[in-house]
Amino acid sequence: MASFHHCIKSGKKGTACGHAAYIERRGRYKTRGEDLIHSAYGNMPAWAANNPGRFWRMADKHERANGAAYREHEIALPNELHVDQLIALTERTVRELIGNKPYQYAIHAPDGSLAAIPNPHLHLMYSDRLPDGIEREPDRTFSRFNAKQPELGGCRKDSGGLSPLELRAGVIDARKTIAHLQNEALAEGGHDARVDHRSLSEQGRQRRPERHLGPARVRGMSTKEKAIYAAHRGGEPGLGH
Repeated sequence: MASFHHCIKSGKKGTACGHAAYIERRGRYKTRGEDLIHSAYGNMPAWAANNPGRFWRMADKHERANGAAYREHEIALPNELHVDQLIALTERTVRELIGNKPYQYAIHAPDGSLAAIPNPHLHLMYSDRLPDGIEREPDRTFSRFNAKQPELGGCRKDSGGLSPLELRAGVIDARKTIAHLQNEALAEGGHDARVDHRSLSEQGRQRRPERHLGPARVRGMSTKEKAIYAAHRGGEPGLGH
């Protein structure tokens, strides 16, 4: 059952490389690799053209102490779509949300905690640093932007100088875009299901939002309790990781 979930996260300096390994199920996360169905990257600078891991290592090393080394869109994907359709939808989503910024993504599809229903979702990591055609070494890429002499500073951050109101508007626009692209993909695939980026109250629905149980609580539930809860939710799985 298609359902809408989208959140934006930030990773502080020193966490980007580890998170990239996590979404790609590399290193100590290799044992969780059975849920990884696709990964890709793009828009990397010349010094990391074929090595996104180097880009995130340099972000961890050279980004400002109080700066975000990466940001991430975490997005639930419709489980009505097969793998090729999920990949095509993801590529459209990346083009619309990321533009020319450096990115790396992974699609995970674990079974839901409460029912054995595939739970595909997207981890889309990206840098807020905007390429501007100037070739920079890694340390310069992540330094402070110099508006008067751009070649002497780092790449400008996309969120730099925006007010809270402008940032909020950007999030709403992203959510609208994600819902629109998912509904397009569902329609193209011949499915009747649709998603809605709006809150329940904005949709005029009285149902209270579901309470997230969390992995620990789900593990403590009996098989019967899981079945009852899953049936109450209409078989809809949680997001997972």
